[in-house]
Amino acid sequence: MLITDLLRKKGNEVYWIHPDSSVYEAITEMAEKNIGALVVMDGMEVVGMISERDYAKKVILQGRTSRETKVRDIMSSKVYYITPDKSIEECMALMTNHKFRHCPVIKDKKLLGIISIGDLVKEIISTQQVEIDHLTNYISNKYPA
Repeated sequence: MLITDLLRKKGNEVYWIHPDSSVYEAITEMAEKNIGALVVMDGMEVVGMISERDYAKKVILQGRTSRETKVRDIMSSKVYYITPDKSIEECMALMTNHKFRHCPVIKDKKLLGIISIGDLVKEIISTQQVEIDHLTNYISNKYPA
């Protein structure tokens, strides 16, 4: 399955925040939307990602305050992304190798959606279940009881 297929299935709604917003605003948005990360955008350009991990490591553990700290001060500015023509296995490998959980989908510098590690795991499990069902039917038909 390709990333474009997965986006079509799950939807392409993306929540984002401006780099000059406060971390408090980012955490509030994540809590309200029940998500673990936001894309950081300046205009139409993806400039970073901010996650609950960033908050824990770069605000709480460093004694900063979320209301006074800007998103730009703690966001991950090295953004790994995937294009829609890649497979879910390629996306999983990228996320695993670089140890991140939310991957923007970008084509021609345009943000198309975001894929989470949970989205990938759910799709892989679903695909495996379909394969198991096919094999079970094959065996049942080939070797009836």
